[in-house]
Amino acid sequence: MAIAARQLGLPAVVIVPVNAPQVKIDGIVGEGAEVVREGTTSIERRRLAERMAGERGLAVVPPFDDRRIIAGQGTVGLEIAEDWPDVERVVVPVGGGGLLAGVAAAIAELAPRARIYGVEPEGAAAMRASLQQGSPVTLDSVDTVADGLKPVRPGDLTFAHARALVEEIVLVDDQAILRGVAWLAHEFRMMVEPSGAAALAAVLHGAVPEDGAATAIVISGGNVDPSSWAEWVAEYTGMTDQELHER
Repeated sequence: MAIAARQLGLPAVVIVPVNAPQVKIDGIVGEGAEVVREGTTSIERRRLAERMAGERGLAVVPPFDDRRIIAGQGTVGLEIAEDWPDVERVVVPVGGGGLLAGVAAAIAELAPRARIYGVEPEGAAAMRASLQQGSPVTLDSVDTVADGLKPVRPGDLTFAHARALVEEIVLVDDQAILRGVAWLAHEFRMMVEPSGAAALAAVLHGAVPEDGAATAIVISGGNVDPSSWAEWVAEYTGMTDQELHER
């Protein structure tokens, strides 16, 4: 968002949780945007965004519950279908559900044989609870290392997409997610934040059925504190700091 605003010569205000990782704050500020901290839930941030937009004459860009956001994130699904027309299953991390909704819509159109699975942390399973109830649910609280998957409520549009197009929402615990982070570092030299490794964690730890289906896994997000990442990788792979630096 900050990069797009800078390229267009427009002001940008990005509202983040009070507990947002510093690496993400630094990245936003480094691209020239103003950062405002507010609350711990997407509901609190939306209220402030709407108020500030009215006061400053700005436009609100929602994080997930908007047709344009869903369509934009759906380009991930377009890439999967174009690169792998025979894909049989796509596994996607779920926060507010924008990425899941967009990917599911694209795959349903272009690779209709494929089944879509969403993955949530056990401590932030708002979409799964919503699908079980039949309408969007607001959780009292969330608790997970995957800070990008912590909305307390899915969007209305994203919920509708999930209900219509998604096979199942499966859950993974934080330890499985961190093992996924370490596995990606060890096997592919990829520096991925916990939120981005959740879908892989679900496959590695059997939350998704092991039926031999040709499976595409969406790995999204590399905004992670380097020291935390190094600690997780060392803990879950037995690699020393020196080995990490060498690799």
